Amino acid sequence: MESLNFAHVYQVVCLVPYGRVTTYGAIARYLGSAQLARMVGWAMNGCPQNVPAHRVINRQGLLSGKNHFGDSNMQLLLEAEGIRIKNDKVVDFEHLFWDPAIELGTVKN
Repeated sequence: MESLNFAHVYQVVCLVPYGRVTTYGAIARYLGSAQLARMVGWAMNGCPQNVPAHRVINRQGLLSGKNHFGDSNMQLLLEAEGIRIKNDKVVDFEHLFWDPAIELGTVKN
């Protein structure tokens, strides 16, 4: 089974701009392991507090990591950045989606 360097995941997440979101899969693809989106989720569960994990959601725009934040904290953090949430889903997800492969250009190995 492939592995994923959690430190690399955290580096990418720290680059997600304020008011934007990315997905577990987009991070995994950027790091060269598209099949490891679930591992990105595991990395987010144990990330340091200075990593903006609330900006990482699932591919449908759902706040799938909200259980890690407790109650509605993930939603509150996103809303504080101007991101609208309805029924645990980012409104206008396609417009707010930040793809590291496009934005950063090169794939990190």
